[in-house]
Amino acid sequence: MILFYVLLAAAMVLLLWIVVKYNGLIMLRNQALNGWKQIDVQLKRRHDLIPNLVQTVKGQMEFEQDTLQKVIQARNAAISAKGIADSAVKEDMLSGALNKLFALVENYPTLRSNENVKQLQEELTSTENKISFARQFYNDIATKFNIAQQVFPANIIAAMFNFKTSELFEIKVDAEREVPNVDLSLKK
Repeated sequence: MILFYVLLAAAMVLLLWIVVKYNGLIMLRNQALNGWKQIDVQLKRRHDLIPNLVQTVKGQMEFEQDTLQKVIQARNAAISAKGIADSAVKEDMLSGALNKLFALVENYPTLRSNENVKQLQEELTSTENKISFARQFYNDIATKFNIAQQVFPANIIAAMFNFKTSELFEIKVDAEREVPNVDLSLKK
């Protein structure tokens, strides 16, 4: 009879451990999903600001229509992205197109002094910073989720309930890894 109670207690402890590990994995998965949704909110804001910027600069940048078209195409591609990896690639392309547009705006004194352009650039810069912080938060929580699935013995629970690892945001374009060349000399 004592053996029966010992086995029953062991089974209850095992069941309790499985429930705790499963709930922990669910909690981490939902936090990772929340992290992705925070990125998504900032990306939506970015996507909403871009047409305003393009409209504002369009009339004065007659000779740069190709650049404006590339920004719009990159924005549309980013909006249609499916999943984290696809989104990361397309958002990087959009960032590149926006950087080119910002560089061209510097060549137009009337645009540089236009308050609407300044405000939109500041809002986009602020949004870019928020996207960076949201990606960092997402990567941190997704990494915790992935580790929780891979360590023994929790990996058994993760496999039993078919948990999938979360994709991480990472630099895909080698040019982004290059250190920028900064020249602080006052010589011209």
